[in-house]
Amino acid sequence: MSKVCDITGKRARSGNNVSKANNRTKRKFFPNLHKKKFYVPEQDTWITLKVSSTALRTINKNGINAVLRQAKINGSKLI
Repeated sequence: MSKVCDITGKRARSGNNVSKANNRTKRKFFPNLHKKKFYVPEQDTWITLKVSSTALRTINKNGINAVLRQAKINGSKLI
């Protein structure tokens, strides 16, 4: 599976490891992803999402229904 957040769309970015001698080698910066189950009371179902830590904070603040509604508006294929 790809390392992409289902809510925010965060994905791996590329960059450089820089040594003390200023040698540069390619590396990747991965988002902080968690696989979580959420209960959606409107649909009376559990859904499993791969979400970043910032998406978890957004879900805690706004609620799962509002976040899923906004993701659907933004073009996500979650539901």
